Amino acid sequence: MEKQTDEPVLICGRYFTLQELLEIQETARMFPKLSRAELANTLCENLDWVTPTGQYKKISCLQLLEKLEGQDFITLPAKREYKSGNRKEIRFGPRTAPALLVEGFVADYEPISLEPVRMGSDFELWNEYVHRYHTLGYKHPFGANQRYFIVSGAGQKLGCLLFAASAWALAARDEWIGWTEVDRSRRLNLVLNNTRFLIFPWVHVKNLASKVLSLAVKRIRRDWQERYGYSPVLLETFVDTEKYRGLSYQAANWIRLGETAGRGRMDRHTKRLLTRKHIYVYPLVADFRAYLKGETAHE
Repeated sequence: MEKQTDEPVLICGRYFTLQELLEIQETARMFPKLSRAELANTLCENLDWVTPTGQYKKISCLQLLEKLEGQDFITLPAKREYKSGNRKEIRFGPRTAPALLVEGFVADYEPISLEPVRMGSDFELWNEYVHRYHTLGYKHPFGANQRYFIVSGAGQKLGCLLFAASAWALAARDEWIGWTEVDRSRRLNLVLNNTRFLIFPWVHVKNLASKVLSLAVKRIRRDWQERYGYSPVLLETFVDTEKYRGLSYQAANWIRLGETAGRGRMDRHTKRLLTRKHIYVYPLVADFRAYLKGETAHE
């Protein structure tokens, strides 16, 4: 464990007193047979570590536990091996089969809308579409997230959209915001990443992508507030320039900041080298920097 002090220390977006850290250490020692997930749930309850809607901040707690283990402050149970049967395998069925060509202009299919995915069967359908037709396939989103179907005025599904947790550290973004490491650790949840954007391959509707992005920025704060109890202030996304040109983001007035460092979203030790991507951002409120730097309390 790093040098102990009576002053609260910031870890994983929360300040912990020395007494709280010692209680975490004692809990991990007393209950060695708990799984990591069970231990995280127990600690969230003991520490009252919850979201504005009262849900346990389990992912942040798991990150805390791994950090403390890395400093030899606690000993965690071994990670349980993942079994394919633990998560339902995605099988492609007739519901997501290629459809007839859809082409023309946005005006031909108005009003275009974004339908939030809320029902279990809709989650499965969204996952299947994305896994079948998106170049990156489907991966379980990290942390809080919101899926949408892109729907025509006639009710026809045209694509899928996903917003989820933002990247931990992006030099170009953090410098542009003016973030300190403490600011970022405490308010990273106010930034969302558009991690999936899929227009079905049989849909060739001019300007549809930029229209969808315009609709998304108008409703994402409201939807996030309704689901998670707070409103984000900034969106980000990454564009793989080996496959795409980012024209729809440019047309929707997203701001290009620079490039990623070619690392995974949670990679803090340069262990995973990936393709560099262009970074685009979109402020959702005029004073987004004040929110992100703690000069204005977030909603």
